[in-house]
Amino acid sequence: MKETIVHAIQDDYADEFSWCYGCGRLNEHGHHFRTGWDGNRTVTYYEPKKEHMAVPGFVYGGLIASLIDCHSTGSASLALHRKNGHEPGDRTEPPRFVTASLKVDYVKPTPQNTTLTAIGSVTEIHPKKWRVYTELYAGQTLCAKGDVTVVVMPDTFLKKP
Repeated sequence: MKETIVHAIQDDYADEFSWCYGCGRLNEHGHHFRTGWDGNRTVTYYEPKKEHMAVPGFVYGGLIASLIDCHSTGSASLALHRKNGHEPGDRTEPPRFVTASLKVDYVKPTPQNTTLTAIGSVTEIHPKKWRVYTELYAGQTLCAKGDVTVVVMPDTFLKKP
């Protein structure tokens, strides 16, 4: 059975914020990571492709870091959106976050040909700064852990230099 997110927070990002290589729905070459709620925790499922190989049979660590990164920004967006009284799909544009700090610990080699599941828990540090703890599983095996600090995306990101 393939796990899916029915309505991801990335589905609601404004078009100008939907180009991220990891989670941007409008980036035709990107990964299209999708993050949603599973109770009070966040979840992203992803099927690594053949080209995401580090060595035969195992996933490249950069893809794992990218998945944890985008899962974390999406998780914070979900949490603040919910705090503001909204849920994905309610036609209210969610807040957008960017990464301030990304720490990934690789616990075990991540096998290919297995669905990866990122599971996150979110803590608010400050109204504009959030911390997300993510565990990345291949099947039932914990393969990586992430500790990510994200901040609300500054308005200056839309201004061209």
